[in-house]
Amino acid sequence: MSIITILVLALGLAMDAFAVAITAGMVLPRLSFRPVFRLSWHFGLFQFLMPIIGWLAGFTVQNMIAAYDHWIAFGLLSFIGGKMIYESFQAKTDTHKADPTRGWSLVLLSLATSIDALAVGLSMGVLGVRVWLPSVLIGIVAGLMTVLGMFLGRRLGQLLGTKMAFVGGLILIAIGLKILLEHLGILTNSVA
Repeated sequence: MSIITILVLALGLAMDAFAVAITAGMVLPRLSFRPVFRLSWHFGLFQFLMPIIGWLAGFTVQNMIAAYDHWIAFGLLSFIGGKMIYESFQAKTDTHKADPTRGWSLVLLSLATSIDALAVGLSMGVLGVRVWLPSVLIGIVAGLMTVLGMFLGRRLGQLLGTKMAFVGGLILIAIGLKILLEHLGILTNSVA
């Protein structure tokens, strides 16, 4: 696998993380080093680890995971998106807003945006492709795209106003739906 092929693959895999990072940037009350680092580190780490896990799992597990990986991603993103939409309708006196860069939201988003990387790792194992260099590059690209997405999302949030949690929730649900429809063959994946 050439470096250019790996980078294109990494960029394609990072698009879900980028879109989720835009949403996170829109809904965070303040964008500082810590939340940017947390989200980019976790997205990059999960994108790095999932191909390795998939590669190690081998061909026998691929058929079992492929049958429902898209449902898992859809469920996780829909759950978090629905939670964001619900919280956007809470009373304005409630100053506690969910931070998607903390706790279970962070873990679930990291998992949901990296499931495709697991499938890529399974494919690499089947094809006999070495996984370490692609995994490192996939993780780095995902981390960088997450940082870029958060700053872009912050700017969009400043331009569009205070109900960005609602819009962000809709975006997460749309990403989950896109993943589901692509795997069901209803939509074609233009990145791959």
